[in-house]
Amino acid sequence: MHTDHTPKIIGTVWGLLILNTLGSAGAKTIIPLPRSLIQMVTMGSLVAAFSLALAVNLRLRIQASAFVFLLTLLLVLSVISSAHLESGFGALFRCARLALFVGTLWLLSRWWDGGLTFVRHHIRMYFAVLGSVAAGLVISPGAAMPETYGGRLVGALWPLTPPQIGQYAAVIIGLTVLLVLGRRTDKAGAAVVIVPSLVLLALTHTRTATLGLLIGLALAIGSLILTSAAARRFFAWAVLYAAVAAVGFASALQAWFLRGQSQEYFTSLTGRAKVWDALLAAPRTTSEQVFGMGLGDKSFGGLPIDNSWLAVYNEQGMTGVALVAAIIIVLGGVALLRPPTLSRACAIFLISYCAIASYTETGLGDASPYLLHLAVAASLLAAPAAATPLSTPEVPRRRVPRWAQRSEVT
Repeated sequence: MHTDHTPKIIGTVWGLLILNTLGSAGAKTIIPLPRSLIQMVTMGSLVAAFSLALAVNLRLRIQASAFVFLLTLLLVLSVISSAHLESGFGALFRCARLALFVGTLWLLSRWWDGGLTFVRHHIRMYFAVLGSVAAGLVISPGAAMPETYGGRLVGALWPLTPPQIGQYAAVIIGLTVLLVLGRRTDKAGAAVVIVPSLVLLALTHTRTATLGLLIGLALAIGSLILTSAAARRFFAWAVLYAAVAAVGFASALQAWFLRGQSQEYFTSLTGRAKVWDALLAAPRTTSEQVFGMGLGDKSFGGLPIDNSWLAVYNEQGMTGVALVAAIIIVLGGVALLRPPTLSRACAIFLISYCAIASYTETGLGDASPYLLHLAVAASLLAAPAAATPLSTPEVPRRRVPRWAQRSEVT
């Protein structure tokens, strides 16, 4: 039983956090947006999110959370590694942003009770983001699928890259499917979310998001198989459809997966492996190996790192890698120890998706959508606060004289 109703303003706070993590880098938009304006909007949304969360939780009531505690340790490490200014003054700015981000999560932890409230906020907000992507595609198909990105779908109204759009689509598809299996939403409403999101995911040609969705859903539904007949039916039909698709559409699926790239380029993870090898081969001092070089733009030698673990190693050292690994292990361990429920299945999906995506995407060491996904998982795994009974003042017993007791007996 949930003893504390979540205020409606919490949904606004969550939406502002999502807006902050959309980023400012991406394709050219239909109406050119100066990067300074985008950064002003994203940073302003974070300040507003923290202010609203503080206003609704003035007594600073928080709930113990190993996830946010580990994030706080990661923040302290980031400040230590950034203090040398090897990454410039921008590192301190990123630390301030991470501090506001973590502070907002602490304030929101009061309402983490194992319920699905934050799952619904997550789906609504990212569906709204995908709505802007779809609107850009309708208004200007050329701008939404430019040749510079190989004809893949990008954000034409707000600068979003194909991997970002694919990530958002995959996450809300997975969560909505699980809500349907748990009978927490109707099939018609779910179809409104799932079908357009699947179309947008296909147009992005994002392999990481697709694999994360499929594997994450398989693990999540697998956790429900023993207790849910709906999960067993869905799993059986999914396996059947997958087999038919693998046989009947093998060539089309292979063409979609390769995206016109050569086999050699594909095996090198579209050039990522070269950046990774160069990063690992670069000479580092002991301090840089242990604490990193400070928060940066997740690039090395001017090229994106595109691997959360290597980006954390570069910016927060081996200590940061250990903290991020602890976050994944703690959340995954808690999820495995929980009894089979819909909340647990949603948490397993989000944790596994983030773990899979971490191999080709950055974000686990800084304020990002991936940390928001894990925050939702933490809210799903939090134990509901125990109801505190109202204390009633003890009424002193009055001493009854013996003559009165005798009269009562007679």
